[in-house]
Amino acid sequence: MKKMFLGNKRVPSNTGKVEGGHVLLDGEAFYRITHSDRLRPFFLSIVSSADHWMFISSNGALTAGRRNPDLALFPYHTDDKIHDAAGITGTKTILIAERGGRSYLWEPFSQSGRGVYSIQRNLFKNFTGNKILFEEINADLGLTFRTGWVSSEQFGWVRKSSLACSGAGMVRVRLLDGIQNLLPAGIGSQFQLEKSTLIDAYKKNELLPESGLALFLLSSVPVDRPEPAESLRATTVWSAGLPRRNVLLSSVQLENFRQGRPLKTETDVRAERGAYFIESKFTLRPGRSRAWMLVADVDQGPVPVARLRKLLCTPAALQKKVEADIARGTEELWRIVARADGLQKSARPLGDARHASNVLFNVMRGGLFFAGYQIGAADLLAFVRQANRPVAARHGAFFRRLGEKALRESVLARARATGDADALGSGAGAQVRLAVGHAPVEGEQAHHAADADHRHEWRGAHPRRPRGIGALVEVAHSERNADGRPGGAAGIHDP
Repeated sequence: MKKMFLGNKRVPSNTGKVEGGHVLLDGEAFYRITHSDRLRPFFLSIVSSADHWMFISSNGALTAGRRNPDLALFPYHTDDKIHDAAGITGTKTILIAERGGRSYLWEPFSQSGRGVYSIQRNLFKNFTGNKILFEEINADLGLTFRTGWVSSEQFGWVRKSSLACSGAGMVRVRLLDGIQNLLPAGIGSQFQLEKSTLIDAYKKNELLPESGLALFLLSSVPVDRPEPAESLRATTVWSAGLPRRNVLLSSVQLENFRQGRPLKTETDVRAERGAYFIESKFTLRPGRSRAWMLVADVDQGPVPVARLRKLLCTPAALQKKVEADIARGTEELWRIVARADGLQKSARPLGDARHASNVLFNVMRGGLFFAGYQIGAADLLAFVRQANRPVAARHGAFFRRLGEKALRESVLARARATGDADALGSGAGAQVRLAVGHAPVEGEQAHHAADADHRHEWRGAHPRRPRGIGALVEVAHSERNADGRPGGAAGIHDP
């Protein structure tokens, strides 16, 4: 192998072996792929017990949001465009490490900085499927940076990061960390796809300096009519865990930081793509680390924003609330899987994780019988109104007598007793009987939002449906090519 140089510096060769395996991080089971950057970028989906959805490339670029593509936090694109957006959309970290009288510039996960340091990049995903973690180990600087995503039903998407010192001696760190290409509230996915340049002109990024809370909104709603259209909802982003020297609401000053120049806090930025960066300074001693979080949510009105500002008056207490809400969401996911008989314990932990992942994605497609075979009267009435309004109008008394809930067999017996042919359907031409056709399934809509991968197919949102994998454990079951890339159906199929 030829020796390669970048200027006068020899480029470190990345000959590490791509391997996958089960590891524990803070007592939680994860699947880890070492030297993940040697693989071609692949797509992952991050699930949620609430209405969150996220699709993320193994290179860190992503799209995410709540409920549907119209409530996106980052631009909603197909997988090819997301892979190409690395370094433009999503996380961005730049730090200057002072050690031994010299200042070293390091941009973890940056493609432009490859070959400058001896690094190792690893990728983790927990067995529950709701947490992803990226790790870069810089052997030259003796620093390890980790960042990852997890959802909180109450607070939105949470990006948790940490920087650890593993080298000898103390290191002083000047850090710029955040997320970029944020979308303001009020933009539909189709409008973003067709008129993204126009939308940039309407973007308005504001900072509330006392709390560090940033609001990303539209200066006005773009309309073709000569009428006022005020935008009253916002995307919110805030941080906790690090002292903030400066906060940036755009990516304009990033080059100033790389050059070691001072930054200036941005409080009001117009017609620029949204970003949220915090600048901080701290010292790390060997074996010590610093951790922090950024939290972002979509479609927030005046009341939630005021409530959040009040909570930010006590950031340490707010961090605890976020952690507790994350834990509740993880427990809820396991409860959902358990209800569908997805939990098992065997001598093969990866097999157990794969089974749980497959069951979870099946639940997201089809829902669960949360109340057994009991049918909610209001749910049944809504179903019948949508399927056949005249039948719903004729049988108001029938629905009132059902009470709040009733067993399915009892509902069917009462429907037959009405003698209404339309109520049950009759003849060979009846494709779905109204009473029989309703299943007491709940929860699938929220999980369809978490599994937005399948919504592309159902709603025809895009001509090409992005592929996703339910858990990184799938790589362990796939055949590998000679260069370490996962191959075979198991590495790419939708669970």
